[in-house]
Amino acid sequence: MHRIAVRAIRRKPSVQPSTRTLLRASTRRIPCLASRSYGAGFSSVARYNNKSSRPEHAIEPLRSSMYIRRFSVALVSSLVGYGAWYSYKGANPELSSAAARGFSSTQTTGDAAPTRTVLVIGADELRTGTVVGDGPLTKVVNGRKVIEMLSPEQVDEKLRENEESYFVNRGQDIVRYDITQLASNNPIEDDHAEKIVEVPSKIKGSNEVTDWMFWGVFDGHSGWTTSAKLRNSLINYVARELNETYLASSDETPAASAVEAAIKSGFTTLDDEICHKSVEKVFKENSKTLAADLLAPALSGSCALLSFYDPQSKLLRVACTGDSRAVLGRRTDGGKWTATALSVDQTGSNPDEEARMRKLHPDEPKVIHNGRVLGSLEPTRAFGDAVYKWNRDVADRLKRSFFARTPSPRLLTPPYVTAEPVVTTTKISPENGDFLVLATDGLWEMLTNEEVVGLVGKWLETHHSTSAAAASATPSQFDSLWSRLFGSQTQNLPVEKAGAKAGEGQKTPIRLEQWGISPDEKGRFVVRDENAATHLVRNALGGKNAEQVSALLTLPSPFSRRYRDDLTVQVIFFGNGPKNGGVTLNLAATAPTKEPKPKL
Repeated sequence: MHRIAVRAIRRKPSVQPSTRTLLRASTRRIPCLASRSYGAGFSSVARYNNKSSRPEHAIEPLRSSMYIRRFSVALVSSLVGYGAWYSYKGANPELSSAAARGFSSTQTTGDAAPTRTVLVIGADELRTGTVVGDGPLTKVVNGRKVIEMLSPEQVDEKLRENEESYFVNRGQDIVRYDITQLASNNPIEDDHAEKIVEVPSKIKGSNEVTDWMFWGVFDGHSGWTTSAKLRNSLINYVARELNETYLASSDETPAASAVEAAIKSGFTTLDDEICHKSVEKVFKENSKTLAADLLAPALSGSCALLSFYDPQSKLLRVACTGDSRAVLGRRTDGGKWTATALSVDQTGSNPDEEARMRKLHPDEPKVIHNGRVLGSLEPTRAFGDAVYKWNRDVADRLKRSFFARTPSPRLLTPPYVTAEPVVTTTKISPENGDFLVLATDGLWEMLTNEEVVGLVGKWLETHHSTSAAAASATPSQFDSLWSRLFGSQTQNLPVEKAGAKAGEGQKTPIRLEQWGISPDEKGRFVVRDENAATHLVRNALGGKNAEQVSALLTLPSPFSRRYRDDLTVQVIFFGNGPKNGGVTLNLAATAPTKEPKPKL
């Protein structure tokens, strides 16, 4: 635990301890499943929060009894560091001696005492308020926990601790990409990967090299091991299949169907290694130690979203397995942006996916039940999740000899889940400043496609305005690109309103209802970050509502999982500009606590 010296602001003696309700949970059961990861006594929002879950702990989404933004509770700058645990005890809580070592207060004259802003975490509600006094606070009293709110500085630090940004000064058509992650689970179950693969020209005697560019986000569930496996392996598997396909083609660029088949083969080959080849090795070696290592990625699961850009053809392929999402932002002649979904969420609630599943398992009415595979797993496509892919003989043998789960009685005709992706192809216009947003579903629970594209558009305009105001003699390549592409700032998000098919590829951001926020609320958003991905995460959590952002970031795991998911966001900017052959770290938009290396 970090212990940070802080100061208390002065309050009049009349100020009393208080709490105000932020969010309250309803306890009406719904037919859905709750996560295994929370442990006994902790129930959660299974239908929306968890990919895999159990029915006995299911409750409906938490509802807000009062909007966070309406609170008049004063934010206090004298707050302790991350994860400092307290609980509310009586009307006059006091600081414990252990906590006092990390808290220095300035006493006022008379009977005045320091005032601290806190979250009170109950079984079915979340409150914010003030605690007055400097006496002992204990960890758990009457099932309540009290934790001091993060300060604005601590909020910024937490939002930015995993951000990275790179200028791409090699190849064609990519000028920059930004990345960030924010954990809710501990450890985070999301992962990501970025890679540039050099491809020699097929022309005999030519020394030209093409850069294939890959970006991927991986949304793990029931653990982190599957998403970590994808980070290490998926791009390599897909690139190998693509290379063989390009070499076998008599044309410079293979047929679109061949490229799509190569990407699908890379996905399914890796999943076969995870779920089936691993079992063969375990049975052959008959080692529990080996089984623990090899079966972990099979027993957990992960969605995968991978983009592949070939600058020779200017074609962007997006392969989606699960419910992470890719959205393209494109500038219109009128100066605004349009949002185009390049993937469709593959869950049991998707009518096309449900129809596909029922066709494959015609005699099983509960193959999709309550929007989930066999009433349990939300995504209909995923890596790992081998309990939905192994036949009963394999599952029983693993259970007897090792430690796999007991097969479900509904497991009649596996496999039920596939890693085969749906692949889309889009022509990119780098000269118009297209950009691509890839994100796990935690972002899309909070923002619509149009809001995400509009927020990146607003970020571009704001940073162009700032760069122009402080223009130097040697502007950066990215600043120069902005100057050519973007005009003056607008007050609202610069995005075209969605057309009749806006709902395709996206689901309603259910977190707004949970938090008690109207989707039409004006003035929700803010531009404060140098990193475009961090900018999206800040606005997803509340934007200008600093108290809500602080509350959502203050909540520790596993309580945070009730209100937000793990978040992984990538923003890729297309454009043309001079190249010097390298990929350089953008220090202004990268966390100062680490210096990650470019992914090559």
